[in-house]
Amino acid sequence: MGHVFGPVFSRRLGLSLGVNNIPYKVCTYSCAYCQLGRTLKLSIERRPYSNPGEVAEEVRDALEEVGEVDYVTIVPDGEPTLDTGLGDLIEAIKDAAGVRVAVLTNGSLLWLKEVRDALSGADLVSVKVDAGDEATWRRVDRPHKALSFGRVIEGMLAFSREFGGVLITETMLVSGLNDGVREAESVAEVLAALSPAVSYVAVPTRPPAEEWVRPPSRVRVSEYVKVLEGRGLRVAALVRGEDRPPRCGEDLLRCVLETIRVHPLPLEHIEAVARERGLGAGDVIRLALGEEGVRIIEFGGRRFLVWRPPRAKD
Repeated sequence: MGHVFGPVFSRRLGLSLGVNNIPYKVCTYSCAYCQLGRTLKLSIERRPYSNPGEVAEEVRDALEEVGEVDYVTIVPDGEPTLDTGLGDLIEAIKDAAGVRVAVLTNGSLLWLKEVRDALSGADLVSVKVDAGDEATWRRVDRPHKALSFGRVIEGMLAFSREFGGVLITETMLVSGLNDGVREAESVAEVLAALSPAVSYVAVPTRPPAEEWVRPPSRVRVSEYVKVLEGRGLRVAALVRGEDRPPRCGEDLLRCVLETIRVHPLPLEHIEAVARERGLGAGDVIRLALGEEGVRIIEFGGRRFLVWRPPRAKD
C-alpha cells in the first residue's frame, strides 16, 4: 500500500485526500475512542518516517486521477508530528501539487519548537483538546508517561500565537468520561485561550479502540456545546457519521484497503462505490477480508470494514 488514500468527504475539511506518514499505531496517545484501535507503540521519540519527495509524487499522481480536492490532509495511522520529515513533507506536497495542506495532530508535541516550526507551512492545523485537566486527559487520551498535561497545553498556546494559518480544535466526547458540564467548563477555558477559528465537538461514530466506549446523548452534547458557546467560541457539533462514500479511482479494492488503514469504511459506502462501477460489493469486501488484519466490526448500528493488524509496523 502507498501513503495516499481517498479522497474522503471530511465533515471538517470537505473533499480531503489523505496522507499517511506514520507506521500503524505509533502514537503519543492511546485514546480510548481511537478508530484505529489501541496504540501498539506508545512513543514520543521523533524520527524519520516518510520520504517527502516520494509521498509528494504519490499525491500528485492521485490528484491527476481523482481531480481537485479541498485539502490534502496529513492524517496518519499514528501521530504525524513524530515524523521529523513533516515540515519537508508539507513543503514538498505544496510544491508538487499546488494544494492546501491540512494536518490533524493531537498537539502533544507542540512544546517542541521544532514541531511548531514543522507545522508552520500548513494551511490548516487541527489540535485535539479532549480535556481541561490532567486526570480527565489521562483517562480519555491515555498519553505516554513522559508527557504532562500542563506542558502539552503550553505547547498548544505557543503554537496558537505563532501559527499564521487556520487553527481549529476537536474535542471527542465519551459517555461517562468527559461529557459533563464540569469537564466542558475546564475545556472551554483552554479553548478560549487558544482562540481557534472553530471548535469542533465530536462523538464516536466509528468502531473505537475499547468496546465500552459509547457516544453521549444528544442532550449531553447540546449542554456541552452551550458551555463552550458561553465563552464566545464558535462551535460545531459532529454527531453523525459521514453520509458520502469516498471518491475512488479505478482500482476499487486498493482504494478500500488504503482508506481503512486510517479511516474505517461503512459497508454501505463500499457498496455504493461498487454499484457506480457496475461491480458487486460482495467481491470487493470478500477480497479485502482476505488481507491480514481486515475485519468487520459493528458500531452504532452500522457495519464497518476496519484494519486491525496484530502488531505495529516499524
